[in-house]
Order: sequence, then C-alpha cells, then structure tokens
Amino acid sequence: MEHLLVPNEVLLGKDFVTKYLCEGKQTVITPKGCSMLPFIIGDHDSVCLQRQDELRVLDVVLALLENGSYVLHRVVRIEGEEVTLMGDGNIRGQERCKRRDIVGTVVSVIHPNGKETPFRTPSERRRAKCWIVLLPIRRYLLAIYKRTILKILSCT
Repeated sequence: MEHLLVPNEVLLGKDFVTKYLCEGKQTVITPKGCSMLPFIIGDHDSVCLQRQDELRVLDVVLALLENGSYVLHRVVRIEGEEVTLMGDGNIRGQERCKRRDIVGTVVSVIHPNGKETPFRTPSERRRAKCWIVLLPIRRYLLAIYKRTILKILSCT
C-alpha cells in the first residue's frame, strides 16, 4: 500500500477530515509523534475519529488550536466553553481551545495487525485515569517504554 504524506493544515482542514466529521462520517488518520504514548503510537497506530455530541474529560480529541495547528490530545479539564488538553506522552505543558474547535473524538485505535481497540470504554477510561495519576513519574515510565517497547516495534 502506498502512503501519501499531506501537511496537517491540508489534510485536517475544512476540505477533508473536518468536512467528513461534520457530515457525521467516521474518519481514520495516522497520527505522528510521541505525544500520545503509550496509548497511541505515532506513525504506527491509526485512530478512528467521529464527532461526538457529548465531550467528556479523558476523551482523546483532535482539536484546532488558536495558532492554527492541530493536536490529538486528551481532555484534562472542561470549564464552560474552555477545554484544556494534554498529551499522554507529555510530562508538562497543556493546550487550551474552545469546544467549537474540537474537530473529532477518537472512538478507537487501529493497530497495524488490524486489531481495533475501542477508546471510550470504561476500562480505557480507567487506564487513562491511572496514567494521569502517574504524571509525577511519567518521565521515567516513558523512558523505559521508549527504550523497550518502541525498540521492539521498530524492529518488526
């Protein structure tokens, strides 16, 4: 299968992913980077996005930030129209956006072997809560993860 690399602002903008999500369709994208480790492995896993009527803390969303960039991060706080996001693979730093800037919500993660993991289930939410509690030692856990699991995956 041939892959096409398209800039985020083109792929995720009004003409493609955002358009399909607004039409109520599910869309699959392959995220890049390490900001959602260990739950989503960039350039390895794909995510299935869908518009959701209800936005909840712990959801993973695709959001358009004020600076025009898109992020796929977890909702850590909702205060009225203001939403605070943070990547699971980040040890500090948060982004803020408005509810209206949430493009879609991750409903499942699709692994390279074809296995699909639902992402809004009670068990996934428990895993996310545990990971948030581990924020003070996340730096060490991510270092171990990158040196072991990611090395194994890059060899396959």
